[in-house]
Amino acid sequence: MKDLTQFFDETSFTYTYVLFDELTKEAIMIDPVDTHLNDYLNFINKNQINLRYVIETHAHADHVTSAGNLCRATGAIAATPVHCNITPAEIQLSDQQELTFGKNEKIIAYHTPGHTEGSMTFSWRNYLFTGDTLLINGCGRTDFQGGSSEKLYNSITKVIFKFPESTVICPGHDYHGNKFSTIKDEKLTNVRLANKSLEEFVKIMSELDLPKPKLIDKAVTANQALGLVCHAAE
Repeated sequence: MKDLTQFFDETSFTYTYVLFDELTKEAIMIDPVDTHLNDYLNFINKNQINLRYVIETHAHADHVTSAGNLCRATGAIAATPVHCNITPAEIQLSDQQELTFGKNEKIIAYHTPGHTEGSMTFSWRNYLFTGDTLLINGCGRTDFQGGSSEKLYNSITKVIFKFPESTVICPGHDYHGNKFSTIKDEKLTNVRLANKSLEEFVKIMSELDLPKPKLIDKAVTANQALGLVCHAAE
């Protein structure tokens, strides 16, 4: 996909995306990781990209963002979900707000709470960037940052699953080497969601018993500052 580049962080299993318009070289980056800042800048310079916006799907708990430093280095504008309390971001995105870039490109934000209260999914062309809301054969946990299994189920089934079945899912993470999926595949095969009622889903999520993310105590605070305040305790 020549207009879409996917980066992968092997420590947090995070996917970062660059979407760009080939005619104008204007671009958007989604969910950048702090340790890959130089990789992103090298990619931007090599491809002569004009980074217009840096977007976050939510305030992450498992890695620190490089959004603030990317904006400082490139002049890009930070755009984050309004309910995530990422106060330094110039644009506080509300449900169904659009951002335009390039010649005729637009990306649309959808409020999809559940993993966190402020989580958003972004629609561009035939792609959905779902962050931690919907993963390939899974979904984000719901036991911190205002999470709610009921809200997550509704976000997925009543917002994400309403897109055409051919829509490509671009997840925020994957732990098994998968890169992309589709709405159709997730409806049919997602182990937590396929043919599951709300009650069944809530029960599944309540029994996950996941360990606390190692970086949560400093990552969330750092990410609410666009990654410009981090590692203070080190």
